[in-house]
Amino acid sequence: MLNLLRSIGVRCEHHLTESPGHARELAREAAQKGHELVVSVGGDGTINEVVNGLYEANALADATLGIISTGTGHDYIRTLGIPWSYPEACQLLINPQKRTVDVGVVEFCRDGNVEKRLFVNFSGIGFDAEVVKATTQNVKKLRSTASYLTGLFRTLITYKNKGVSIAIDGESTNAKVCTIVMCNGRYGGGGMLTAPNADLTDGLLDVLVIGDLSKPDLLWSLPRIYKGTHLTHPKVMLKKARQLDRAERKRADGIAGDGELIGQVPAKFYILPACLNMAAK
Repeated sequence: MLNLLRSIGVRCEHHLTESPGHARELAREAAQKGHELVVSVGGDGTINEVVNGLYEANALADATLGIISTGTGHDYIRTLGIPWSYPEACQLLINPQKRTVDVGVVEFCRDGNVEKRLFVNFSGIGFDAEVVKATTQNVKKLRSTASYLTGLFRTLITYKNKGVSIAIDGESTNAKVCTIVMCNGRYGGGGMLTAPNADLTDGLLDVLVIGDLSKPDLLWSLPRIYKGTHLTHPKVMLKKARQLDRAERKRADGIAGDGELIGQVPAKFYILPACLNMAAK
């Protein structure tokens, strides 16, 4: 890949990550050195770390993010239209066309402290977060769809829908739900069309709430999520919103962000509009 970049005239420094969180540190250091183009080579989790590193360096407005996707899901780049093929993705880095997009933010609890984390594609609680946990801990070496479905079926065996208190743009409700997903992009789970009308530039999150579905109903509805037709289900709600002011449960359940576990509820979710510069088509 480095030889290809150099052969097409892209001059670059490169650094290999050594542990979780290292990409975040490297991106922060690159921004602080004044690099105008920072490229994420990896999956959605790596993109997440790089964006958070740029944010910590106060460089979202100054730097441009390039993406060469080598991960399992390719979900974020599906919405952006960035090629899966790394030779084609490398070509985008030559005189990149800048596209400014929204970024999501989640404020959550970890070890008793309130923390903030940006997400580029989605953040979820409930069943979605448990599937991410099962996928990342056990089966992420499989192909994207197979990995996600294996994690899903493992989670399905033990998961129980739970009560949650939420407030979407100030409108409060208490309900028993399967999952809640805050979508910035359209795709999740290795190709599921989770939020078919999500727009990375509209300044809004697409909040997907899947209600108290039974396990057979959830399995029956699964193919519809890949087609994007799940929104007609009577127990599925999607609402565009600037923020989800509060998400609380009786127990400290996990939060997923861009395919990784990042913290625990209670949490608050909101959008940062037009704040990230992308090298895209």
